[in-house]
Amino acid sequence: MATSEVKVLGSWPSPYAMRPRIALNIKSVDYVHVDEKLWEGKSQLLLQSNPVYKKIPVLIHGDRKPICESLVIVQYIDETWSAGPSILPSDPYERSVARFWAAYLDDKWFPAAKSVGIAQGEEAKKAAIAQVEEGLALMEGAFGDCSKGKCLFGGDEIGYLDIAFGSFLGWLRVTEMFNGMKLLDEDKTPGLVHWADRFCSHGSVKDVMPDTDKLAEFGKMVIAKIRAAAGATEMH
Repeated sequence: MATSEVKVLGSWPSPYAMRPRIALNIKSVDYVHVDEKLWEGKSQLLLQSNPVYKKIPVLIHGDRKPICESLVIVQYIDETWSAGPSILPSDPYERSVARFWAAYLDDKWFPAAKSVGIAQGEEAKKAAIAQVEEGLALMEGAFGDCSKGKCLFGGDEIGYLDIAFGSFLGWLRVTEMFNGMKLLDEDKTPGLVHWADRFCSHGSVKDVMPDTDKLAEFGKMVIAKIRAAAGATEMH
């Protein structure tokens, strides 16, 4: 397949934009990654490709219509390139469980993790960290159930929930760095600690996972902008 047939509109710091790239790597599909510098403005290609949300990632497959939303794209990739390794579980119940936890991560857990960096005051930060830790405890249990004693949520190979959760590991490391603490802890979440190491070293992931220091610098810029905007709002 020619590389021009598949494009991913993404941005290197985005955990959501990592997901389709990992899925394409798993399927051994050649693709072009179009890095959207969102802090400088959104490209016309992005606005035309995702006119509803105007967000990354977007998968453009040949002359077909664009596919939007990261987990929807991962499912599309799994179904379109079905000859490669399966990403979603074949069992309907296991597939529904993976989708449930992926939705939890996006709707509840990662928003709590993001709020740690912008929390105003120590009490607010402690409350946000407690939410993150509670979520990690839940995911430790989910890992035990889904992995069936193997090293990944998907068993022996990276699956849907590995991609959904693993895409957040870069930002989790940054959160740990900013707060001088370990959120993935060998005593509290031993399964997730070993899973994270295995996931990040996987061939389909290691070239896509952003460098922690680079991500931290970007995070500082984002936090500064958010706080500056909040301060300007308070002055009006």
